[in-house]
Amino acid sequence: MSLEILPLAITMMVGPQIMSAIILVTTERALRTSAAFVAGVAIATTLGVVVMRGLAALLGNSTSLGDPSDSDSAGEIVQIVLVGLLALAALKTYRGRETSEPPKWLGNLMSADAKKALRTGLLVILLMPSDIVVMLTVGVNLEHNGNSVLDALPFIGATALIAALPLLGYLLFHRRARAAMPALRDWINSNSWVVSIIAYAVFIVLIL
Repeated sequence: MSLEILPLAITMMVGPQIMSAIILVTTERALRTSAAFVAGVAIATTLGVVVMRGLAALLGNSTSLGDPSDSDSAGEIVQIVLVGLLALAALKTYRGRETSEPPKWLGNLMSADAKKALRTGLLVILLMPSDIVVMLTVGVNLEHNGNSVLDALPFIGATALIAALPLLGYLLFHRRARAAMPALRDWINSNSWVVSIIAYAVFIVLIL
């Protein structure tokens, strides 16, 4: 796997994903629910990469992805298409910035148990269009460079680590973290469209 794919782990958790992690560390059962959420993210990312690697392999069997250095290869064309989709998503987010609000289900996480946190970790990865695009990019990159799913373990581990950052902060700076997390949560709530556009921009730069 190309090293430039690793930073995409950051975009995997930008938006409702990291918001979920922050909210869970402000609940009464912070340790249990946060650990379950991180486990869900790790499982979902692994599953997503496996599926997307398989799809990329099917594409490669029917249409050669070509040499990675060939700008006209199918693999490069797929990545260019992904850039176009991300640019459109960023434009749509910007145009809807005035009415942009975090998903209502985020508020329900305040009373989440470990089972719900695990399910949330799975769904925020597997059902988020931006994460699907990221995992598709990883799958195409693996196939394009002749790598197996095992080569994506650093990416999967980095995604899980980012998901665990609020929990790690809670464990290391317990009192300060509990005071800071609500303020951070409120800021992301108010500026969710900015965070999303930054994520799209970083993703586009990394692909190009």
